Amino acid sequence: MADACTIPDETSPAGSVQCPECKRINEVLARVGDRWSVLVIISLARYGTLRFNELKRNLGISQRMLSLTLRQLVRDGLIEREQFPTIPPKVEYSLTAMGTSFREPVMALGQWALDNLDNIDDARARFDEVVEA
Repeated sequence: MADACTIPDETSPAGSVQCPECKRINEVLARVGDRWSVLVIISLARYGTLRFNELKRNLGISQRMLSLTLRQLVRDGLIEREQFPTIPPKVEYSLTAMGTSFREPVMALGQWALDNLDNIDDARARFDEVVEA
């Protein structure tokens, strides 16, 4: 990958990136790195198979946003959706093998956020003091 990607230097036109893979990397990270996708992955990693309303309740997410997020995660192969032929319909979501492989980096990101909450709050307060002055 290092051979295919070239970091722009001072001779490169402004804003140019000479990396065919960068566009694909950006596409994947935009999907799996958004707030709700990360929280869905963490929830499924922590609790295992969950139904739609369990996820909705755990995350405090709107029904529409959860539906969109789950649909994309299924499409990307990170979670699987199993529908049971019952009335009312029962649908469960769980991590796929690829989703499970994504568990460790997502959990590390979540832990990093928890570990740094105080530092981030302090940095924001210092920034806000300077901006207000």
